[in-house]
Amino acid sequence: MKRRNFLIGATAITLAELLAGCESKADLKVQLLKNTIPAQMLQKFRGELESRSILSFKPQSELKDLFNLLQTWQIKVREAKDKPLEREKKLSEIANLVTLGDYWLANAIKQELIQPINSESLKMWDKLPEKWQQLVRRNNQGYFDSQGKLWGAPYQWGTTLIAYRVDQFKSLGWEPKDWSDLWREELRHRFSLLNQAREVIGLTLKKLGKSYNTKNLSKVDNLKSELFQLNQQVKFYSSDNYLQPLIVGDTWLAVGWSNDILPLLKTRKDIAAVVPKSGTALWANLWVKPATTNETSLTEKWIDFCWQPEIATQMSLLTQATSPILSAMNQTELTPEIRSNSLLFPPQEIIENSDFLYPLTDSLIAQYRQLWEEMRQSEVS
Repeated sequence: MKRRNFLIGATAITLAELLAGCESKADLKVQLLKNTIPAQMLQKFRGELESRSILSFKPQSELKDLFNLLQTWQIKVREAKDKPLEREKKLSEIANLVTLGDYWLANAIKQELIQPINSESLKMWDKLPEKWQQLVRRNNQGYFDSQGKLWGAPYQWGTTLIAYRVDQFKSLGWEPKDWSDLWREELRHRFSLLNQAREVIGLTLKKLGKSYNTKNLSKVDNLKSELFQLNQQVKFYSSDNYLQPLIVGDTWLAVGWSNDILPLLKTRKDIAAVVPKSGTALWANLWVKPATTNETSLTEKWIDFCWQPEIATQMSLLTQATSPILSAMNQTELTPEIRSNSLLFPPQEIIENSDFLYPLTDSLIAQYRQLWEEMRQSEVS
């Protein structure tokens, strides 16, 4: 699954100019997703450290690039296992922390690319809401396990949204509120959907009152007929190029990810968005520890820093991706900018009804694949 990155200009780390060239000597090495950490937050973190530690924060453009880095490091260390000096050199090149999307977590665990995190070494762990603690508690195969180890530290999250043209819906006399609106006749061939089976089948499950993580699709009444009807409605599927048609008016509505849509709303007053009231899909970016990284206490200090309420608030506003710590704060502790932004910080009842996309078993993957192929091959009249 690919989520496109968004641009927030000078407020984010866009180059490795922050201590570039010092990576081999750095006390803390972090490989992160571009535009997810504002540069001023890194400067503030450096100012809070008692010693003048050398920090190296290196951005990557795509989540898949970060996953590939984890694989590359593992291969290099294994190849040098009988060469102590070379192995030590390879170990010194490995970051202490890496950004990983929750979608990639299961494969990273299965392939032994990362190691568990000790929650006892994190001062702010207990402040993290249960929903986000559960997300990273997995067994050694990457599947959700309430008694499993902790494999990551969530530092931001977002949603799947419905974006729509205000002008077109004004003429219709109503605004979209939930997934069920996609089946309305007025929207026939007027909207786009993400080209993702989990997202499309998942939103249909939500329409039917089920979870995105329903374990047996064959037992969900009317699922196939609802999907076939939805396929008759949609104009096209795209996970990358769905905003431009909405901007120029070729579509009236688009289902997309919040990190694509929220920055657009700042400049396009003719476009609005809504979090479906029955619940939606959630995504998260996590800090993970590579399997063979060198230990440093700065790892935990950085994670705790990201979870400080003041820092979490600033990062959420600057990046338009929400910190999980905000969900644990009282309403009175939230800034007016956060409280008033229901897209960045949806109502608690919607969050509770929303789901992270947990990894599927092989049998369930087969069900998704078959249902997706049947739906896409159905005749569009």
